[in-house]
Amino acid sequence: MKKKLIFAFLVLVTTSLMGSSFAVAKIGLNYVSPLLLVGLRFTIAGIIMTLFVLYFKKLHADNKMDWLRIMIIGFFQTAGVMGCIFLSLRTITAGESAILTFTNPLLVVIFGTLAMGIRYRMVQWGGVFIGFFGVFITMGGQLSLEVGTLLGLGSAVSWAVGTLCIKQWGNRFDIWVLTAYQMLFGGLIVLVGSVLLEEAVLILNSTSVFIILWLAVPASIIQFTIWFFLLQNGNPGKVSAFLFLAPFFGVVSGWLLLQEPIGFSLLLGGAFIFTGIFLVNWPEKQKPLEVPQEIEQEHREPAEKGK
Repeated sequence: MKKKLIFAFLVLVTTSLMGSSFAVAKIGLNYVSPLLLVGLRFTIAGIIMTLFVLYFKKLHADNKMDWLRIMIIGFFQTAGVMGCIFLSLRTITAGESAILTFTNPLLVVIFGTLAMGIRYRMVQWGGVFIGFFGVFITMGGQLSLEVGTLLGLGSAVSWAVGTLCIKQWGNRFDIWVLTAYQMLFGGLIVLVGSVLLEEAVLILNSTSVFIILWLAVPASIIQFTIWFFLLQNGNPGKVSAFLFLAPFFGVVSGWLLLQEPIGFSLLLGGAFIFTGIFLVNWPEKQKPLEVPQEIEQEHREPAEKGK
């Protein structure tokens, strides 16, 4: 019972950090331009995690191709996802951005089928259709087709591509090494993008420094650490199903911190999306192992002789 309570507490901590970072980031945009804020967040987090990996793990990528693979993952998983999210927050609410971003498990099913030939069960395809029906409801009600809407969907696409890259190459790396370096590379890529693509703004005061550090440490390092701990110590399928809590916390934190309205269409569409994501992540029942008749007979005979 105690282990279940600890597990539930850690799930709530990591998913609330995931979801609430949308509202915190939107506040941060009052002081820092979007790409610069993303770049600072993940460069700081990446440096801290890289130092941890080098000191405690003493591991890194083995060759140039592996470094390139990590950079590609960092481009999609960190730079693409977070760049789109932070840019989307300029024109749509934190709750809307969170809901659109966390449709990524639905896209993983589609891209995995088309690009990698992965086979999914009917319940997962049902989850995809239910989830996209939820997106349709949400976009038809609360959301208007603004640039932020497309960027929110772009973050989900980038996350799905990053997920499939990790699925393809992830077993080549220690998970902490991959996390540290992909965040560092992703953060540096976004910093370069900030120099080239935006008129960078940085207003340093106690509030902006707190927001940057909050996004870098609790919302990145602590959140990733807890999430990987849960994945390593639980059933990955069951653990991943709890990702549907993150957009819920995104909507709630936007309401609490930014007084963003929660309309009926957002609630209804969000409910369909959460249901779809939950079905996509529904773990397959493990079939009991069938004992060959010869082995079963061998074990049965000594038992019968002993009677």
